[in-house]
Amino acid sequence: MHHKSIGFIGGGRITRIFLAGWARVGKLPANIVVSDCNADALARIKAKWPEVQTASVNAAAAGQDIVFLAVHPPVLAKVCGGIKGALKPGALVVSLAPRFTVAKLTGLLGGFGRIARVIPNAPSIIGAGYNPVCFAASLTESDKSELKGLLEPLGECPEVAEEKLEAYAVITAMGPTCLWFQLQALREVAAGFGLRDAEIVPALKRMVCGSARTLLESGLTPPEVMDLIPLKPLTEMEAHVNELYRARLPAIYQKIKP
Repeated sequence: MHHKSIGFIGGGRITRIFLAGWARVGKLPANIVVSDCNADALARIKAKWPEVQTASVNAAAAGQDIVFLAVHPPVLAKVCGGIKGALKPGALVVSLAPRFTVAKLTGLLGGFGRIARVIPNAPSIIGAGYNPVCFAASLTESDKSELKGLLEPLGECPEVAEEKLEAYAVITAMGPTCLWFQLQALREVAAGFGLRDAEIVPALKRMVCGSARTLLESGLTPPEVMDLIPLKPLTEMEAHVNELYRARLPAIYQKIKP
């Protein structure tokens, strides 16, 4: 179990994903404080993880050894201004938001430079996450090891260049939303054919994993991969879907770039 105290500023989705991911494998840190101005968000956390301390003021979470900034970008600047006086000199601040660089966060935190950035991935809730991380130049190998030790139970946590984090935000953080509704539709169709969920789940898992590996690891070109199956029920929709990807995702990327 992690021995340093953990603070989460923000008690929303990503905080719950991290807590659930750690709890699932028995790695929930012993000392966690979550702050949020929303009493319902705190009550939801307390109901599921009663051992987690909750607070309505951010200073309580900001006073811990490792402080996760788990708030949306529009309010991050205000949050940083409000907590900079509460940070311990040796604390590690971990931003979970795109757009705000280490340099910008340092400025917002009054010169505090012990900062890392992580792009969180929802499959962390089952330990299957892909959470790219970058570190401020001032952080030591011990600092890096400390944070990676927290992230590893949630899945992979590759160290990447900071300028690539927003690209990961589109591909790994938002990517599941491009697939989940389609996979659920397949699941429901299969149930309509008479398959039980116990039969659908392994089939769907292997199909998805195998499809990704075939595209990425077979050595075939993309057209060759797509020619492996002659009957394509959604062929007439492919151009429209491709256009959605090519128009909407780059627009989001431009919006979240620093």
